[in-house]
Amino acid sequence: MAEAFPWIAIVDDDPAVLKALSRLLRSRAFHARTYGSGDEFLAALPAGLPMCLIVDLQMPEMNGLELQQHLISNGIRIPTILITAHADTAQQEQSHEGTLVASLRKPLQDEALFLAIDRAIGSSRNI
Repeated sequence: MAEAFPWIAIVDDDPAVLKALSRLLRSRAFHARTYGSGDEFLAALPAGLPMCLIVDLQMPEMNGLELQQHLISNGIRIPTILITAHADTAQQEQSHEGTLVASLRKPLQDEALFLAIDRAIGSSRNI
């Protein structure tokens, strides 16, 4: 059963990052759901798609780009914000099928994150 209200998914293997981002999004009236792995997020997809996906690049088993590619290869296009603690990686990642709207470096700057979310929400109407 699909959600009646828009929400943002956060996928990161660091519980502290999940908690901090969830709180930050709630402070701006966004509803967020958190997932500790790509597999956990994929298992939740039957409940409905988020309007935006914030995903960590470096995670064990399935990294953020692998998760994004998995979604695309299954016909699921969610505007994605890639986050990483590695500066060189954040600038090198390229858009996959137009779903990657931003690559941001941790620690995240609030303004940059919310600008990326605004782009993602706007692009979700065109995906």
